[in-house]
Amino acid sequence: MMDDATVQLTGGPPIRRVPVALGRRFFQICNTACAEAVAGADLTPLEFAVMAYVNPGDGEPDIDQVGLSARLGVDRNTTSLLVRSLESKGLLQQRVSESDRRARLISLTRRGERLYTRLHPAALARQKEVLAGLQPQERDLLLDLLLRVIDENQHLARPGAGRRNGKDQRTSDRRIA
Repeated sequence: MMDDATVQLTGGPPIRRVPVALGRRFFQICNTACAEAVAGADLTPLEFAVMAYVNPGDGEPDIDQVGLSARLGVDRNTTSLLVRSLESKGLLQQRVSESDRRARLISLTRRGERLYTRLHPAALARQKEVLAGLQPQERDLLLDLLLRVIDENQHLARPGAGRRNGKDQRTSDRRIA
């Protein structure tokens, strides 16, 4: 049974015991850990995520932007901005697909491959540190449970959901005033 009471964390502020509050806090922790791991390379966590998805070792080099967008869980415009940023840094390259001339296939440059290979161990170490308070079987269970929740709620995984557009913001501001 889900209890939405506020819980006092050790050395931290109280937090609501509900999925949205816990998920947001967990995201902040993971995002900060990744940002710290890649900070010296002038990359954001999302830029590093792009590199992880297209690396030749265990990624999908030559994926198109639509597929990359779906994997990252961000909208196509954000994906395009990430790709352009990495391309301007000389870490990523695009080429037109031979089977679909509208599609751009994305892969790391040699420089991008070298940087990813250098940063990947530190990023993995930071991820392990995030879960260090759990026993190994608890880590696996947490990841399995998160995957199950995500899988069961794919219909809610919409980039940008919950943001207000400018019109909605003005309307709600008028109602408050």
